Amino acid sequence: MNLRNPVYAALTGVHAPFAESRGNVRRYPPAMAPFLALPDVPAEQDWADAAALLGSGTTGALMRPALAVPDSFKVELEIDLVQFVAPESLPAADPEAVVLGVDDVPEMLALVALTDPGPFRSRTIELGTYVGVRRDGELIAMAGTRFALPGYTEISAVCTHPSYQGQGLASRLIRAVAAHITAASQTPFLHTGGGNTNAIRLYNSLGFTLTNEMKVTVLEPV
Repeated sequence: MNLRNPVYAALTGVHAPFAESRGNVRRYPPAMAPFLALPDVPAEQDWADAAALLGSGTTGALMRPALAVPDSFKVELEIDLVQFVAPESLPAADPEAVVLGVDDVPEMLALVALTDPGPFRSRTIELGTYVGVRRDGELIAMAGTRFALPGYTEISAVCTHPSYQGQGLASRLIRAVAAHITAASQTPFLHTGGGNTNAIRLYNSLGFTLTNEMKVTVLEPV
């Protein structure tokens, strides 16, 4: 199922032009995202190709249900993750949401550094459409699309400046991004940390359905 191995589905599909590849293994360029992708059932050769693709001293992040990692890799970090799919009622355009572009990336990186919604790097914006809200010229909230799979597009980088939290901006931007996704006849989905109770509460309140419990596993070739 695509949603159980979303990075591989993206990098062998819509995002294939971005993929750095060796054999059946794929990864995003590091300036875009830290993610590494292996087939659903990796063979020994796939793990060898993953080690060669990453190279010594370089980490990659798997995003999928828990997977046994061979001794040829060192696990640097493992994080529980939950995945949700949006209800049909979610999309709603927002007049205050503006499309962000390359010139906005420095501000987007600063907002991500302040709020830590997950990986967002200098070229992540190339993966999809990002929207934001500005007040007095300052970018105070944003969200966008990242992984593109057959039939599904991921909502990502949902964050709000601490000074403006509690005003419903995250919900509004999630709905606005969902409107972009459904306009392209795709279904929105997203991920958050398994222990992020505030985000999970928000997604439940918006009618999202839990689809998978997953792991982000950051590993490095030995």
